[in-house]
Amino acid sequence: MSSTSSSGSDAVRPAQARLTVGGLIRAATETLRKSGSESARLDAELLLGHVVRADRTTLLAAPGMPVGADHAATFLTLVDRRVTGEPVAYIRGLKEFYGLVLSADSRALIPRPETELLVELGLDRMRRSLTVRPRPPGAPPFLAWDVATGSGAVCVALAVESRRRGYSADVRFRATDVSTDAIALATENAVAHGVADVIEFVVADLADLPGAAPADLILANLPYIPTDVVPKLPIAASFEPSLALDGGKDGLELIRRLLGQLQGVLTEARTVLLEIGSEQADEVRAAGAGLFPSWEVTIHADLAGQPRVAELARPAPRPGPIAGAA
Repeated sequence: MSSTSSSGSDAVRPAQARLTVGGLIRAATETLRKSGSESARLDAELLLGHVVRADRTTLLAAPGMPVGADHAATFLTLVDRRVTGEPVAYIRGLKEFYGLVLSADSRALIPRPETELLVELGLDRMRRSLTVRPRPPGAPPFLAWDVATGSGAVCVALAVESRRRGYSADVRFRATDVSTDAIALATENAVAHGVADVIEFVVADLADLPGAAPADLILANLPYIPTDVVPKLPIAASFEPSLALDGGKDGLELIRRLLGQLQGVLTEARTVLLEIGSEQADEVRAAGAGLFPSWEVTIHADLAGQPRVAELARPAPRPGPIAGAA
C-alpha cells in the first residue's frame, strides 16, 4: 500500500449528496484499491461499520442509509490511515478471533485466523486429558501454558471455551511473554472476557521460569519468519512489533530455544503444540526427534492444507496385562 496519506481523503471524499453507506463504501474501496489493498472492499466495510457502530450485514442491507457528516469525516480519516498501510485491526482497536472480540494494538501481533488451529488442537488435548484419562483424586488442575502469548488470543480463547464446556474447575492457564506491553494487553483481554482469574500472566523469556509448576500442555505461536524476510513483508507488518515476527536467520531460532527448555517444564503428559511456517515442517520434525527421540511428532495442516502446527507428544503408556490373564 502507499506510504503516504496525502491524497487519501481527497480521493475518497464524496459530495454531500453521496453521504450514504453505499456511496462512502464505493468511494473508499476505490481509493484503497489504488493504494494497493488486497481487501479494499472489506477494509472499507469494516471501517465504516466501526464508525457508525453497525455490523457488515446491516451495512450491506442498507446501502442507501444516510451517514452524518461527522461520521463521514471520521471514516475518511480512518481510510487515510489504512492507505498508509496501517492494519485495520489496529485502526479499529479490535480483532475477531475464535468467536471473540479482542483488543488489538501495536503492543502485540494481530491474531491470525490460522492460529485458531492451535486453539482447536489445544481444546482437544485438554478434553482427552480431562475426560478420556481423568485426573486422579487430589491432583492439581490441568495446566496449559501459552508461551509468547502476545495479545493473549490463544489462552483467552482456551479459557473461555473451557468454561463453556464445564472444565473451569479442572483447568488453569499460564501465559508468558518477554514483552511487558504484550502481557498488559493480554491481561486486558482476559479481564474483558471474564477469565483473568484462571490465567497466570508472567513476563518471562519463553519457558524460562524457574520454580514454576510443570505444565500438562504447552502451546506456542512463536515468531517464525526468517530475519531477511521480515523487511519484505506487506507494509501492514511494519506496524506490528518486530519482536513478534522475527524468528532469526532461518525462522526457527526461538522454536529451537523453546524445545531446549522443555525438559523439566512439562508433566508426564508432555504435549507441545507449536505453530510453524508452512515450509518448516521437516526442520521442526527433525529438531523434535533429535531432542526427544521417543516422542511422536505430528504435523497438522490448516484449512488451506498448509502445514501449520507441529505436535510433540510423549507416547501414551501401553496398557498393562489384565490381572489373572493366562
